[in-house]
Amino acid sequence: MPTVASFAQVQQQPLTDGMTMAYRECGTGTPIVMLHGLADQSLVWQSLATYLSDRYRCFAPDLRGHGDSSKPPNPTAYQAQQLADDLEICCQRQQLGAVHVVAHSWAAKIALIWAQQAPARLQSLTLADPFFVNRLSPVFRPTFPLLYRALPFLRAMGPFPDWEQAQTMAQTMKQYRGWSDWQQAIFRAGMAPQPDGQWRSKFAIAARNGVFADVVQVAGLTVPLTIPTLLLLPTQGLNRMAWQTRPYYRYLPQLESRSIPGHHWPHLADPDAFNQAVAAFLTRFTDGYPRF
Repeated sequence: MPTVASFAQVQQQPLTDGMTMAYRECGTGTPIVMLHGLADQSLVWQSLATYLSDRYRCFAPDLRGHGDSSKPPNPTAYQAQQLADDLEICCQRQQLGAVHVVAHSWAAKIALIWAQQAPARLQSLTLADPFFVNRLSPVFRPTFPLLYRALPFLRAMGPFPDWEQAQTMAQTMKQYRGWSDWQQAIFRAGMAPQPDGQWRSKFAIAARNGVFADVVQVAGLTVPLTIPTLLLLPTQGLNRMAWQTRPYYRYLPQLESRSIPGHHWPHLADPDAFNQAVAAFLTRFTDGYPRF
């Protein structure tokens, strides 16, 4: 049985064409797939996985281009549908069966596309402050380089001359506010030393470029999905206007929305409240059937 301690250990699952998916896991029981947001990696789910591990098999992959998973050099390899295909192949090879999915931010788009492609695979969805889910106007394409510099979490890509300057930058970022031992471990797990002594994020530049190209080409939520879905909206999150959440109410008839404390990274800002909200939703599926 994968133990709580084993969640810190990265394992590798071969996919296709030489690709591998890194992942962490712990616990036993009904499987839950936990999908990190853009530029993050699987260790961000350690608190939730620990909280649920006595009841669930918690499986947290590094999406391609992130963490210790494969990083194809061509930006076209990072379309959301391809990442959803990675997840389906990984679930088949891990023999996970039907799964619950928790997805943060941009990964909500991958989860929604995956649910359309493999509706029998997903028992439920939990979407935490989803972002970049639907298609952006192509007029934003010329401004992407400016966006790369403006988004604080992308500034952490580096490069940094040394580890001390990398840490100094990280402590200014919202998701690492407090700079706890766990937050430090998350940041360290997402960085890699370079041969010239610099430090860079493990998040690949090709992945960054490919994802932003994908968000002007493909919408993630355009057809009804009957899968039970929990929409978690942090009080200081990104979805503060009615128009931002309208697609979820339109296309997800079994949607429940819940406000929780925290900012865009609620699983890092207030993990106790976040973990409890996810667990409460999942208890409705204890016998394999949703209760609403």
